Amino acid sequence: MNILLIGNGGREHALAWKMQQSPLCTTLYVMPGNAGTAEIAQNVDIALNNFAGIAHFVLDKAIALVIVGPEEPLVKGLRDFFHQSEALKDIPFVGPARLGAQLEGSKDFSKSFMQKYRIPTASSRTFTLKTLHEGLQYVEKHTLPIVLKADGLAAGKGVIISQDVAHAKQTLREMLENKKFGEASDKVVIEQYLEGIELSVFVLTDGKTYRTLPTAKDYKRIGEGDTGLNTGGMGAVSPVPFADHAFMQKVTQRIIEPTIAGLKKEGIDYIGFLFIGLMNVHGEPYVIEYNVRMGDPETEAVIPRLKTDLVKLLHHAGTQTLHEIEIEEIPEFATTIVLVSGGYPEAFEKGFSIEGAGEVSDAIVFHAGTTQNIAGRTLTNGGRVMAITALGNTLAEALAKANAGAEKIQFEKKYYRRDIGKDLGEDRGLK
Repeated sequence: MNILLIGNGGREHALAWKMQQSPLCTTLYVMPGNAGTAEIAQNVDIALNNFAGIAHFVLDKAIALVIVGPEEPLVKGLRDFFHQSEALKDIPFVGPARLGAQLEGSKDFSKSFMQKYRIPTASSRTFTLKTLHEGLQYVEKHTLPIVLKADGLAAGKGVIISQDVAHAKQTLREMLENKKFGEASDKVVIEQYLEGIELSVFVLTDGKTYRTLPTAKDYKRIGEGDTGLNTGGMGAVSPVPFADHAFMQKVTQRIIEPTIAGLKKEGIDYIGFLFIGLMNVHGEPYVIEYNVRMGDPETEAVIPRLKTDLVKLLHHAGTQTLHEIEIEEIPEFATTIVLVSGGYPEAFEKGFSIEGAGEVSDAIVFHAGTTQNIAGRTLTNGGRVMAITALGNTLAEALAKANAGAEKIQFEKKYYRRDIGKDLGEDRGLK
């Protein structure tokens, strides 16, 4: 079948890499793609939010399956656009409609949903510019640290953890008065800080049933030792050693199943991935956030661990026959290290030549922020440039391979964290 994958990051390169291995895949198009997807698929230069352009392309190329990688087209209603068209509505489409996408598009919506369906999460309140004074008073009385979240999409950077009241009040003013994150911070969710260790659980649902993918843990802070500013993600590990059977039973019973049931009860026709960001607090799972797509860079660690044919899996989801297929995992660790441009997540330069990717033999190089110039050279084109993923029988083995690969790739002002996965304790392997 002809397949369209929408997106241009490391997540999409990883998905494309796996889908190309399927005998069901005839031609794979990636829109708009990057320098990495150009090597294994056909890139299409149409913008993510050009819905009319996407529709014309889908019909022209007889696309039989559409997968949306990033959240923005979903929050803006790409699935709704397809459903309103007689010519497009029956094409299998993996990605929720606008209402379901509000689980990521609005922190306030998602917190209300969790509270309604008694899904464990941090206590919170939402404030706007009109209720700023009330918000400042709330901050003064709140225990520390305190978490402030932009309500809308902020590219993974809209979460601020304040250690003192003065900083929290200043941050709240910057978000609401100064539009620190643009329209995304028209509302600010102030929530309780949960002390624990984070992990990500990924669910694929067809609106009727669901399948759980391998767990992962990502590393958001720019600095080693989890210091500095939040980023889109500096690395990932899959599976998460502490997410054992007993813990995952709690996640399934208290979080996944009530979430799927809640979506049905709300009349939300949710077909696609659901990323559940969790905090393990003394063995008890709490939801930090929902995302309505696969995570990045977690995808680059999770997808290489899938034994299941990804095209077959996604097609079953898109045709609401997910009950007919199970997910099989490879019993190895996968570790991902992200190479970023100097200055990221703040101001950074683009256009530097990338060397050495072809010399990496013991790991997979997934492109994220890359492009090709007229001469065919691969150049940096984003804050997160590449994700290096390696497999190993032990966490230590996978990390050693990924770090060796990261070292071989060179571009000006390259930076990466060398402590990814080092916080996960004793390494016993998986086999």
